[in-house]
Amino acid sequence: MIALYILLGLLGLGLLLLLIALLRTLLSPAKQSRWKPAAEPEREARYAETLSRMVRCETVSRKGEDQREKFLGFHRLLEELFPLVHEKLEKTEIDGNLLFYWKGKSHDRPLVLMSHQDVVPAEGEWKHEPFSGDIAEGKVWGRGSADTKCSVMGFFQAVEELLEQGFEPEQDVYLSSSCTEEFGGDGCPKLVEELSRRGVKPFLVCDEGGAIVQEPIGGVKGCYAMIGVLEKGRGALRLTARSGGGHASYPPKNSPIARLGKFIARVEKRDPMRADFEPEVTAMFRTLAPYGPFYLRLLFGNLWLFKPLLKKLLPKISPQAGALLKTTVAFTMQSGSDAPNVLPQQASLTLDLRYIPHQRLEESNRVIRELAARYDLETEVLMANDACEPVRIDSPAYALVEKVIGEVFPGLPTCPYVMTGGTDARFYQKICDACIRFSPVIYGPEQMKGMHGINENIDVCSLPGAVDYYKSLIRENR
Repeated sequence: MIALYILLGLLGLGLLLLLIALLRTLLSPAKQSRWKPAAEPEREARYAETLSRMVRCETVSRKGEDQREKFLGFHRLLEELFPLVHEKLEKTEIDGNLLFYWKGKSHDRPLVLMSHQDVVPAEGEWKHEPFSGDIAEGKVWGRGSADTKCSVMGFFQAVEELLEQGFEPEQDVYLSSSCTEEFGGDGCPKLVEELSRRGVKPFLVCDEGGAIVQEPIGGVKGCYAMIGVLEKGRGALRLTARSGGGHASYPPKNSPIARLGKFIARVEKRDPMRADFEPEVTAMFRTLAPYGPFYLRLLFGNLWLFKPLLKKLLPKISPQAGALLKTTVAFTMQSGSDAPNVLPQQASLTLDLRYIPHQRLEESNRVIRELAARYDLETEVLMANDACEPVRIDSPAYALVEKVIGEVFPGLPTCPYVMTGGTDARFYQKICDACIRFSPVIYGPEQMKGMHGINENIDVCSLPGAVDYYKSLIRENR
């Protein structure tokens, strides 16, 4: 009887909490993002032509190749497009990587504007040739148009126009651009080492990552400035299964490939990584909740009640949402026997891990190692970078970015954002506490699909706002 009373009490409490969540949702006003870029045909056409020329200069980077001469050719184009930047700023070139210094009146809040020059290879059939730089249908087409020569163009053009006006910045400004970002090379670390040698500790680093995103979560309509404040780490692990080999006509149990298969099935069926809400993820969902339909406002607006449920549901509903809550494990490469009728003496499996702060590199790798040992698999760490320290949402640097977005894009909602991919900004964390990942351009589904895919493009309506954002950031950093 006592157990029944306890059960009824718990049910009553649950209904009461649900009622409170419903009332809070009903009493909280729903919001809409109605922001749209203002049409500026003359500037759009001018900036589009500049970006087009940059796209036409092929800057594919490849690991293990010395491609400095290729990037020096791109630098000559930049000098032609932005003559005042090259005349007035101090230029440093390190193995194809670029650093420009614009001396300010003060030096206590240095600003670094950065984005990479290099692009990934372009394969497949394209609507417009990948290095054509075609301007058509209101877009600039080609590899690098969105990732991320649009940003490089934006801050170079911003500085060029400020120099034309005779502007002198209140604080030091650095323009940083590596040529090895796409394969995680040593270009950006060399630039960071140079700044470290000079004793520079940036107040704010602004790199790619977040952007003005259309419908950042399914059901949340409109555009939002998604400000990247946290970047997951990345690791590559290889699992190896060994045996004595043999002929395929009398296969034994638990052969190398079978053991690897059992490991894969175990991870797919019961993910060993722990789901949880980072503070930045909680802030993101809470910020976006009022802009969604009722069910999202109910769930994300009342995380105090629904977090335990969402930890279980989100990874099953959406891979993208699940990646925000845990270290992810992806199976990317596999090898075995060289012949169809021979059992392998060894077979291997490569895993790509993206580390979350609440389960960092060491713990995540240990989870994999211990699970692999159950299937008699050896674990080797090929490479590993831990999750970055998040940028404080209540920091002066974040407040500056929000202020500038509000000035340049009035009415555009801002929201903290967690990056599941990687950027060069992680290298700057060695010397800067506020590495914010935000490109001031509009990424809709078409742009998101085109990055590292086919038919990459950027809307020309994005370009004036990008230039204005960087100009305002330089002006407002005092």
